[in-house]
Amino acid sequence: MTKKILVVDDDPSMVRLISQVLSSKGYEVLESNNGQDALRLLYSQKPDLVLLDVVMPVMDGWQTCSRIRDISAAIPIIMLTGQRKTEEDVAQGLDYGADEYLIKPVGNKELVARVQAMLRRAELPSSVEDQGKHAAFSDGYLTVDIAQRRVIVDGNQVKLTPIEFRLLALLLQNTGRILMHQQLLEKVWGWEYVDDLDYVRIYISHLRKKIEPNPALPKYIITEPGVGYYFQKPA
Repeated sequence: MTKKILVVDDDPSMVRLISQVLSSKGYEVLESNNGQDALRLLYSQKPDLVLLDVVMPVMDGWQTCSRIRDISAAIPIIMLTGQRKTEEDVAQGLDYGADEYLIKPVGNKELVARVQAMLRRAELPSSVEDQGKHAAFSDGYLTVDIAQRRVIVDGNQVKLTPIEFRLLALLLQNTGRILMHQQLLEKVWGWEYVDDLDYVRIYISHLRKKIEPNPALPKYIITEPGVGYYFQKPA
């Protein structure tokens, strides 16, 4: 079945360019110039992936991303930005539910590679979870149930993005075992991301903020300097 991709950008020339590149690869492209119209298309056309510009009038990319996440927790969202990607940008994107950042103008090969990686990962959303579906953890403060896709912190259910949940599931599945950065990238993001070491650090930091009593002194997700990370069950 042909995959649908929703491209949202207030620059018609950018929408046209991206549409041509993706259409040439066999994708069906839905075009939108603003966030409100994008939400309408999301409801009516149910795209498989969204490419979303950050800077737009009326409803910017962040607001639109947040609204999309209210509708669907699973649809991949790639943010398009004209500024250099910073750690703060990525962290902000995570807060709103984005999965990826691309800097405009983006090269055609990189665009297609990232879109393909996102769609492939979305088709196998539970590959990591399936392998560890019987893995569960509870110590009174943190409860993680992989099979039920539920995370409870200090009595409150916590909402994780699909990537955050896969990352936590993989760490829990390998409790006590150090996973190297490249292992985490390949298993959670895909082989196209094995050189994006900053992604692991940023996502781990964000995940700690959601599940650790004190993110500055983590007791669940432990860093092995220069090697990787592991999940430990506190004594």
